[in-house]
Amino acid sequence: MINIKTTKEIKIMRQNGHVLASILAQLQDVAEVGVSGDYLEKLALKLIEKKGGLPSFRGFHNYPYALCFSINDEIVHAAPLENKIIKEGNLVSLDLGFYKDNFHSDMAVSFIVGGASGAVNKLLKVTKKALDEAIKVLKPDIKLGEISHLIQNTIESEGFSVIKELTGHGIGKDLHEEPHVFNYGKPDSGPTLKEGMVLAIEPMASLGSDRIKEGKDGFAYITKDNALSAHFEHTVLVTKNGAEVLTKLD
Repeated sequence: MINIKTTKEIKIMRQNGHVLASILAQLQDVAEVGVSGDYLEKLALKLIEKKGGLPSFRGFHNYPYALCFSINDEIVHAAPLENKIIKEGNLVSLDLGFYKDNFHSDMAVSFIVGGASGAVNKLLKVTKKALDEAIKVLKPDIKLGEISHLIQNTIESEGFSVIKELTGHGIGKDLHEEPHVFNYGKPDSGPTLKEGMVLAIEPMASLGSDRIKEGKDGFAYITKDNALSAHFEHTVLVTKNGAEVLTKLD
């Protein structure tokens, strides 16, 4: 069952989303060469506590951290370890959840620290474009498969691979709610979107294979061929006239 949020619940999720966007922006600002995952984890916890919230990810499926800190071939869910240090040219992904007043928000960004090749810059640009294009067409009464198909087409038309085994999701009182938001599919498939639904849309793309395997830290999913990957995510509300990105700065 896909939950429809009330006006009061949407207000809470909007507030939480704005807070999360601010925290993630602060983390990205300090994610420079020489910074460790542990430093970012501690900062994330400090900023979340300061806003009166809790980290959505900690304890979810036994994950012990607040922040997912992925580098290069790590797609998602990588641990922010003390000995994991950002190096020049790393492709970094930060994924964070914020929980307050019984509701979650979820957001992720990817970026290069230092210089990068044209192919890597294009991967980032195209993956972000897939998310932006999906948000543009999101509205009531369309099939969710239209969003999934658009994400897939945007990424694959530029020669990159869509990570098919990992998906977006509904979000609200639970971090992961129905429906699954696949990054591939057919336009006439999936549930019909309704006003008041809230989705965490998160395209993931790779320079190489779309296959995945478990990372050495026991939490991460990495590309099977160790190709670089990118990940972007917003928590998005289906409104009467289209979509509202809840995880945005004021």
